[in-house]
Amino acid sequence: MMHGGGMMDGWGMMNPVMWIFMLLFWGFAIFGLICAFRELANRGKSGKEKEAQESSLDILKKRYARGEIGKEEFERMRKDLE
Repeated sequence: MMHGGGMMDGWGMMNPVMWIFMLLFWGFAIFGLICAFRELANRGKSGKEKEAQESSLDILKKRYARGEIGKEEFERMRKDLE
């Protein structure tokens, strides 16, 4: 004579603990897919591209600082940009 519904206690295969673990599993799976998609979408972009584009004036100042252009050319280009 069996009392209590047997091995699964009357809940079948899906007792409340199994539901909790199933929800956690799918939650982590969906979160992982979202993170993977965002990583693939941002792949190949440097930190500067993610934050904001450099202004033309900033690029011009860097070129002048590196010595790529002279003072006269820098001043002329700066006036054109402003």
